[in-house]
Amino acid sequence: MVEDRRLEASLAAERLDPVAAPTDEDLMMMYRSGDMAAFEVLYRRHKDPLYRYLLRGCAHREAAAELFQDVWAGLVRSRGSYEPRARFGAWLYRMAHNRLIDHLRLAPRAPQALDEELLPPAAEHERPEARLLAGESATRLRRALADLPVPQREAFLLHEEAGLTLEEIAQIGGVGRETVKSRLRYALAKLREALADD
Repeated sequence: MVEDRRLEASLAAERLDPVAAPTDEDLMMMYRSGDMAAFEVLYRRHKDPLYRYLLRGCAHREAAAELFQDVWAGLVRSRGSYEPRARFGAWLYRMAHNRLIDHLRLAPRAPQALDEELLPPAAEHERPEARLLAGESATRLRRALADLPVPQREAFLLHEEAGLTLEEIAQIGGVGRETVKSRLRYALAKLREALADD
């Protein structure tokens, strides 16, 4: 009951003044200390973009749901050893990336275009690119994304969906910053070409 009130107060504070709201890193440290309300706030902040990232990565609803659960279960298991050495988002998406890559290695299938109803809507406060990806007129974009080579699609989604920096994406993928820039450049060129008529 007390945790529920704290969660509601935290969410209300976040809506009224996002600057005064606790950072993801603060929330994770609070969760590490046993504050379940902090976990709830983290989950609400990241659940939709994380699910969209996983779904776009594997293009299968059941697989994405399983990967999504695995990532959150991994977060719960590793909360005791969490240290805010990097942004929480980078840490979370590193887990998601690793789990997605494991899945793709075991089930190497060509990605398929996603049905629009599979994706949770992007919130108003999310990046314009995320709103575009969730919009009704984005079917061609989703098909073009599915056609990208996996490293280019990963770089694009981590940058646009997760909002990670080039350095964070490079660290997650175990490649150099220039490699990430190159992958993004090729991904954007292919997406522009695929959407040239729009």
